[in-house]
Amino acid sequence: MLGFTSNLLKPRRPLSFFHDLTSKMLMSQSTSIPKKQERVRDHGFDNYMEIEKKNRKVLKFQSLIISQPSQTLPTSRFDSLARRLGLGFKENEAAAYLLKFPHVFEIYEHPVLRILFCRLTRKALLQMEQEKEALNAQIPDAVTRLRKLLMMSNTGRLRLEHIRIARKEFGLPDDFEFSVILKYPEFFRLFDARETRNKYIEIVERDPKLAVCAIENVREREYREKGLDAEDTRFSFIVNFPPGFKIGKYYRIAVWKWQRVPYWSPYEDVSGYDLRSLEAQKRMEKRAVATIHELLSLTVEKKISLERIAHFRMAMNLPKKLKDFLLQHQGIFYVSTRGNYGKLHTVFLREAYRKGELIEPNDLYFARRKLGELILLSSRKAKVDKDLVSYRRDREVDDIVCVRPDYMENNYEDFRDEDEIEHEEKGKDGFISDILSDNIDENEVMDEKEDTV
Repeated sequence: MLGFTSNLLKPRRPLSFFHDLTSKMLMSQSTSIPKKQERVRDHGFDNYMEIEKKNRKVLKFQSLIISQPSQTLPTSRFDSLARRLGLGFKENEAAAYLLKFPHVFEIYEHPVLRILFCRLTRKALLQMEQEKEALNAQIPDAVTRLRKLLMMSNTGRLRLEHIRIARKEFGLPDDFEFSVILKYPEFFRLFDARETRNKYIEIVERDPKLAVCAIENVREREYREKGLDAEDTRFSFIVNFPPGFKIGKYYRIAVWKWQRVPYWSPYEDVSGYDLRSLEAQKRMEKRAVATIHELLSLTVEKKISLERIAHFRMAMNLPKKLKDFLLQHQGIFYVSTRGNYGKLHTVFLREAYRKGELIEPNDLYFARRKLGELILLSSRKAKVDKDLVSYRRDREVDDIVCVRPDYMENNYEDFRDEDEIEHEEKGKDGFISDILSDNIDENEVMDEKEDTV
């Protein structure tokens, strides 16, 4: 009796407390899939990125050599240039690193200066020429990709700098501002914003024929080939969880419910909708998944770094904590931290790959993979002289072995088909550290600045 009386005498909690509790419960139910998910590694994608790490280093050395008027460079200069690029080489290691890839770099003795120089091999030059030809051949497709990318933005415009940073992923040439934007004035408009003094690309007219997502074509194919239920496939995505991902009974039910949730298309204008209701929040969350899915589908290799997706966050209504959001949908996307000492996050579209290879490759993908093939070729397969000439350390030249220029095979027909300038911005667009939500410091974003040289 005394306990009952004491409970009556306790001060009652205000109604605002129960209102806040109810609102928190509703917000936690904005999606049926649990938000806190641990990342499960997929070694197929991680191994892919390990090769990409070597590709990036080789590409930076290639750009240094090609930028020279004679397309040759003394090996003694690579140490200072590597430190400027921040490649992490110790003293006298950069030039020796080139010897690991004899099918890409050729070390020879200058006939006049009598010091070691480096130039690209015939196979490396042919690979670069093939990639350039493939890039120019698919410019009409790149124009379509850029039009669809602009149509997904809220205002139909994107910053020129953001497109320039991601130009390689979308198959745009380095001079795309002139060869694509200004060449097709019926599709694009280039202008300067007075308030921010930034250049923007704007689409001239939206084409309803282009407002079809790649996932819609996949759904139609799945429905016709497999004869699945129309209600289950109407708003569903292809889900393939990585090996070792634990799928419980209730999680499977949650995914099934989420697959049936309707959503607005990434190409649809949602500015006139009331987004405060719980149903609207569910649709917007699933729309964000569809937007990232379509963004990856527009890329050449169906992958792009998370830091570059962050540049389109405001224009495409993407969530602030992108990494947590992507980890919530590991069956659709895979986030790899390999390839750049954990400082670069690469997002893959899982359904586009099988066993580390692109299911529907293109000529540009093949040309880029050939560089990886040259890098992976063992140095034992190169025709090198048994007696490598050693040089004593001079004032300007370090101890490096010399490889004669005739060690490379001239035949390129037996080469099998396999697989920047970048400036990360600060200021108004310095929200990347907020997007990568698991304690990513500024060094991880600044790491992509290596391509600015």
